[in-house]
Amino acid sequence: MELLDGKKVSNEIKEEIKAEVAKMKERGEKVPHLAAIIVGSDGASLTYVGSKVRSCERVGFESSLIQMPSTTSEQELLKKIKELNVDDDIDGFIVQLPLPEQIDTQKVIMAVDPDKDVDGFHPTNFGKMALDMSTFIPATPFGILELLERYKVDTKGKHTVVIGRSHIVGRPMSILMGRRGWPGNSTVTLTHSQTKNITQIISQADIVISALGVPKFLKAEMVKDDAVVIDVGITRVPDETREKGYYITGDVDFENVSKKASYITPVPGGVGPMTIAMLLKNTLLARERHRSRN
Repeated sequence: MELLDGKKVSNEIKEEIKAEVAKMKERGEKVPHLAAIIVGSDGASLTYVGSKVRSCERVGFESSLIQMPSTTSEQELLKKIKELNVDDDIDGFIVQLPLPEQIDTQKVIMAVDPDKDVDGFHPTNFGKMALDMSTFIPATPFGILELLERYKVDTKGKHTVVIGRSHIVGRPMSILMGRRGWPGNSTVTLTHSQTKNITQIISQADIVISALGVPKFLKAEMVKDDAVVIDVGITRVPDETREKGYYITGDVDFENVSKKASYITPVPGGVGPMTIAMLLKNTLLARERHRSRN
């Protein structure tokens, strides 16, 4: 079994981006600028956005954090998005999810300029991805592809089973693993809560990508020997015996599944760090596109 070490690879990517930004500075060019909007004070979201800001500092990006109260109206948020869309100083921005219930998430995603949509959620970017055109790939699927590539995991002709059909991970992952090229060229089965015989389907998979959000859903008896297992799930499980009052776990029963897998991602330290690294990579791409147009 080989660990797909997202923490290690994400650090490598950040160093590569840092070197590229240093060259931009030497040429007297504007460095990439990533902005993030967060509405409310959700603990996990604040932690995640804080990590993004620190990562920007590390690689030499400019960053802006826009915090809005949980009482923010949909119109107020849309107005702020419009301001960022036309701000030439900002290359890309994200709106941290989830949003308060008074705000329509789909309206917000649609309001972001596709050229600044470094999350890759806008239908224009999703459509381009589905057509295998150059675009922003959602950061988590992008990170998974990068892990598979850097560890030279063979995907050609393999049976990939994706668990979960969200537009953030499951659906884009199913498209990307079936595309021409590498990583890709696999035969993909997309499973979800309504899939019959899901255990049997998973047991036939050469590659399992689980983005379900159910702690330790994937058991050792569900995967075949030497399967590649990618755990996208991340759940806080209450535990009063721990200092924080919880522990973090993924969709996979890591202790037992790791004994059968050829490659596996840990939680934490697997896909999570890769998501932030690829968000930075998308922002660098956005800056390069904007420069080429000016």
